[in-house]
Amino acid sequence: MSTNSEFNLELVTRASIPTAPEQRQNLVRILFVHRYASDVERCVHELRRMRYTVSSEVVLTPEQFAERLQTEAYDAIVAEYPSPNWQETQALEILHQMGKDIPLVYLGQGLKRETAAELILKGAANCIEVESIGHLPVAVHQALEEKVLRNQRDRAEKELRRSEARYRALAGNLSYGICRCSLDGSFLEVNEAIMRMLGYGSREELLAQNLARDIIKDPGSRARLLGQLPMDIPVDPLEIEWKRKDQALLKVRLSGREVIGEQGELDAYELIAEDVTRQRELEDHLRRQAASDPLTGLANYRRLVDVLDSEIKRSKRTGREFALLFFDMDGLKAINDRYGHMIGSQALCRLADVLSACCRDIDTSARFGGDEFALILPETDAKAAHQVARRICESLANDGKGPKISVSVGVAVYPENGQTIESLLCGADSELYSGKLQRMMTAESGHSAAGQ
Repeated sequence: MSTNSEFNLELVTRASIPTAPEQRQNLVRILFVHRYASDVERCVHELRRMRYTVSSEVVLTPEQFAERLQTEAYDAIVAEYPSPNWQETQALEILHQMGKDIPLVYLGQGLKRETAAELILKGAANCIEVESIGHLPVAVHQALEEKVLRNQRDRAEKELRRSEARYRALAGNLSYGICRCSLDGSFLEVNEAIMRMLGYGSREELLAQNLARDIIKDPGSRARLLGQLPMDIPVDPLEIEWKRKDQALLKVRLSGREVIGEQGELDAYELIAEDVTRQRELEDHLRRQAASDPLTGLANYRRLVDVLDSEIKRSKRTGREFALLFFDMDGLKAINDRYGHMIGSQALCRLADVLSACCRDIDTSARFGGDEFALILPETDAKAAHQVARRICESLANDGKGPKISVSVGVAVYPENGQTIESLLCGADSELYSGKLQRMMTAESGHSAAGQ
């Protein structure tokens, strides 16, 4: 790591917290797990430069880390990697054991991509190089946004869970559709809420629809509806699609109970229906946001790792290979210096557009980070992968926009070039930089010949 003077155990860096409401909104409380004062100061400086108000503390040992988590609240954790006082993922394990949902960003030097991918798979929010410490504010922002999305999803799920007490209270709640069905699934009674939900103006019209018949007649669906599955099988809520009178589809969440008659025999079923269409649309939207790069709209690093993991498992089952392509934009810094960062961002989006245009529906294009992109091609061999790479390079060179941009490409094929996420990332990265080095040597050779 950096050759800085180490922290003593008493060093704690705290920024004053302003009272202005708009500044309080940008307050971020960070716990640093780091030995070097200068690296922490650079982190705080970069965050303040992006208009964060920073309150920070520093710990050195796992014991200090656990003690501070018990007594203080933090928005994010920035941890040195590797650290001589810690096992590889000990900080993540302590967070998990303590039940703390706090994003953790690793700050490393010479951190290999395969190592970063493994850390993210184990729960890290992101991995940042010390030399690229300017990326920390973006990483912290994304981690905090993802935490907000997770909290929103958790709240939505909790609101949908029914306790027995809530179930008994629903009969008088007109927000939920309630209906009584015969033993063959025919509607016997319906309340006004379910009529409004399904767009019917009269009870008689809705009673004739028999929307619950298939559920009641199917033993598996009926057992799930009534929560009567065996103890070793998790009882997930039953969700189905019902059609409104105007043919629009609704996602409906159902629960039910048996109605026992005076003689002790099963007399009917009572169903409670909740329209969860909007909740599911919101959840889908939140999931897409959490898995997308905010600039390009492509999959982000976390989503890329998840897809790679899924493709490896699928290929092990099917015996079919797949390809991973790496792209590194050439000369992005020169574009930023000459034309400005806005044009540089547009160049990144141009590459993202070309990747999307050249993809099949089953392919996954992602922004790996900075000026690096990746493309996963299921059921694709090395020859086909190189053809796709050439097509992308040609499309980018001829997109009719300026300034001209080009990319370097590396290809790795599973299982020939690696059988793990780490080895595939390393293989594609090695080929990319080998090709870039060869082009540089060729260019230098050409300049020398021209000079002679």
